[in-house]
Amino acid sequence: MTHGKRGPVFWLLAAFFTLFVLFLYGPTITILILSFQGPAGQLTFPMNGFSLHWFANLFEPQMVGDFGGALRRSLILGVAVMIVTVVFSFSAGLAFRRRFLGSNLIFYLAIASLIVPSILISLGIGLLFRVLEIDPAWYSSAFGAHLTWTLPFGLLIMFAVFNRFDRRYEEAARDLGATPWQTVRHVIIPIVAPSLIGVGLFGFTLSYDEYARSLYTAGNFNTLPLEIYGMTTNVTTPVLYALGSVTTGLSFLVIAIALVSFTWMRRRRERHGSDAGKAA
Repeated sequence: MTHGKRGPVFWLLAAFFTLFVLFLYGPTITILILSFQGPAGQLTFPMNGFSLHWFANLFEPQMVGDFGGALRRSLILGVAVMIVTVVFSFSAGLAFRRRFLGSNLIFYLAIASLIVPSILISLGIGLLFRVLEIDPAWYSSAFGAHLTWTLPFGLLIMFAVFNRFDRRYEEAARDLGATPWQTVRHVIIPIVAPSLIGVGLFGFTLSYDEYARSLYTAGNFNTLPLEIYGMTTNVTTPVLYALGSVTTGLSFLVIAIALVSFTWMRRRRERHGSDAGKAA
């Protein structure tokens, strides 16, 4: 191994990476800092005091917008989309392990929505509901629109997982007398559980942050991304930054929960493996 000086290419790439990180996280850090403005604070630097005033103001009745209702709707919608995405992606992953008539057509139809612009998906679903004389709503038309976004990603992830799945575990379970359901419950699900958590995390975050596919499908009640966009044209206080900090914190909380789940499952599997080795 040589220990020479860093060349100019290294420093060029290091500078590029630094600029990339600043570009990626700089706006978020700026919003976080400005959300702690004092009661007389404005939307720009320099800060006028330091307080939690705008976070408290966020949960009070607003002259413009309904943050509490929009957050509640986005959370419910995100959880519902997450559950359906995980269940259908896992089921489809099991089904597509064997070829069947029309499997290729179904697969390409399922992922075709990734190619179509999101705004056109939203517009098309909204028009369909109006043609059927059904009022678009966040819990119906927006729910379907979000699934056209999350399901293809879930399917692709589970297809990749099952392509690498070692079927000898299933064969061993059947040799020991396990039923098909017992094999799925006690063998397949524990092995692919980390991937299922990833699919769920993907589904929730994609739905929670989705704006374009909610624009024409949410109906009379906004989801959180629509509410934030509406507030940018009407709210001129740091309460908007406080809202951004809260939603960003919630996103990081979901990621933290997923990481804790991964760690717990890995340690649990290692513990069971060591117990089995001692028993043998």
